[in-house]
Amino acid sequence: MGKHVLLIEDEPNIAEAIRFILERDGWQVSTHADGQDAVRVVREAGPDVLVLDVMLPNRSGFDILRELRADAALSALPVLMLTAKGQSRDREQAEACGVNCFMTKPFSNQEVLATVRALSGG
Repeated sequence: MGKHVLLIEDEPNIAEAIRFILERDGWQVSTHADGQDAVRVVREAGPDVLVLDVMLPNRSGFDILRELRADAALSALPVLMLTAKGQSRDREQAEACGVNCFMTKPFSNQEVLATVRALSGG
């Protein structure tokens, strides 16, 4: 069994594309689409890497990331944050929240795969 990625993304086409490229590379991929209970889902899933969208229903990815970083059990979880907005202030806000890597949509499949591999230590 490969390593586990939790993908929190509310756009079905993007979620399916990322799931496909990661599963093809041997990853186990779980998906979730709502920000409201995202932190609970992360705790329960125990992923090796989290791919987190910025704009989610009910709660922003920034708020979710801040809560994860404040939790001792989740503070070191590698997080790749995705956004449709590539403005520098979004990147700065993500970095202030403790993101490991920040990627703007649209992105290349190879870029996502290489980043997830690097975040997992492999």
